[in-house]
Amino acid sequence: MAKRKIKEAAIGFVLGTVGGSIMGATEDPVDQIMMAMTSPIRLKPLIEDIKTVGALGLGTLMGATALTIAMTSVVAGVVMAAVIASVFVTTRSCGIAHTDYASLWASAGLAGTLGTTLSGATLAFSIELIVNNYGMTGLLCALIFFSILKPPLRFVFRVLWKQGEACCTQTNWEMEKKQLEISEREQRDRVAVQIEERILTMNNEKKTGDTEDMKTWATERKLREMIERRKMETEEAELEQRTLQEWIKTVMIKYVDFLAFSGIPMTVVAVVTSVFGLFGYGRHEVVFIALLGLVAIMGYLLLNSSDFKFWMLVGCMGMLITFIIALLTLHAGQAVVLSVGNLQGNNANRNTITDRMNEHSAEEALYSAIFAAKLCQLGLGATIGGPLVRHAAGGDRVIVGAAVLAVGLLFGMEVLSPVLGEGGKAGALLGVVGASGVSAGAAAAMARKCSSWPRTLGAIAGVIIGTFVMGDGDIVRTGLQVIVVYVFAMTNAF
Repeated sequence: MAKRKIKEAAIGFVLGTVGGSIMGATEDPVDQIMMAMTSPIRLKPLIEDIKTVGALGLGTLMGATALTIAMTSVVAGVVMAAVIASVFVTTRSCGIAHTDYASLWASAGLAGTLGTTLSGATLAFSIELIVNNYGMTGLLCALIFFSILKPPLRFVFRVLWKQGEACCTQTNWEMEKKQLEISEREQRDRVAVQIEERILTMNNEKKTGDTEDMKTWATERKLREMIERRKMETEEAELEQRTLQEWIKTVMIKYVDFLAFSGIPMTVVAVVTSVFGLFGYGRHEVVFIALLGLVAIMGYLLLNSSDFKFWMLVGCMGMLITFIIALLTLHAGQAVVLSVGNLQGNNANRNTITDRMNEHSAEEALYSAIFAAKLCQLGLGATIGGPLVRHAAGGDRVIVGAAVLAVGLLFGMEVLSPVLGEGGKAGALLGVVGASGVSAGAAAAMARKCSSWPRTLGAIAGVIIGTFVMGDGDIVRTGLQVIVVYVFAMTNAF
């Protein structure tokens, strides 16, 4: 008994350590990206545009943009994974009553990770070009255009999914049922002929054929039983396929709705604060009051909705994070004023202080936005890893598989970093962070799901120790990431 408990604890600890270690291993690449993105050359466009939209406007724009990239890349990965999983399920042999789950989740996970990585790199590279060429005004227009474009994309996704689903499933099952009906009809015809022959034989009183008739009847009985068994297997396989297909469809629809609507609250906040900045109220107190009131009103309306959905929860959280980033951006500039105290100087000194305020505000806005995007990606990754474990996909496979994908992406990014550039590399890193979130979320869900207390405690200890050992040792930041992963892994988004 004691040996079994120790074994269970060891297995839980190893799996938890894998999930926690890969999450902690993303700390160094993210820090490197932050250092590269906050270099003087890359901060220059932000420092110049902070005079246009103000500190709060810059904070909300950077926060909304970073979170939009993170959310969009996750949804792109989920859609890719759902498409691959759906094709895998609908094109497999209909007579087989059990799906090869290992191949299904492996192919879907690979497709999802690549989709997240490629879309993140593309979006981040595009945003970098827009900021460098058109500044914050161009970024604001791009954010508005993208927010308007997403609801029609939702409709297109649904139509395409419905058509693809109708093309595959019905055809496969109809062909299988027709073949069984033909086999059953042929078998009945043979039995009818044999009965007629048996009647004629009995009329002629020939008993020599009894042994041969018994063999024939036994063969026909086995054939009939085989056809019945195949019919039962086909019905079970069809039910299994439809159940799995419905679950995949539910996940895809939830995330497409999430893509279409969750970014609207953040975009509204960014637009309002940026418009204030464009009219010369970038640092005025009225902007803060308007921003606070806007966040409170939209949060109240969403959270009190009678038809509360997952995108509303994430939309409120994204809006709150955007608000916090805006406050940190404003505070960074004010901290410069406080640091100089009652320093008296001429206009040159005032200009120097203003430049330092703008520089610190821009640096804080970019730093906070990148960290917020990482938290968002970890959380959304955990919302995928947790349900996969609860859906009996195999906790150990999800944890190890996602960790392996994350390590592979890290090496791939190092090889392709000259081609990606800093912006593309930052976006591609979202794929790594998302995969690590899936692994850590699966470990958290496994710890919650385990019926064995030693394995649960071992998994929890493994996640915490692995994260801190492989991380940068920042207790507050690392602890916040662990909490976010655990909360989102326990969230039932579907």
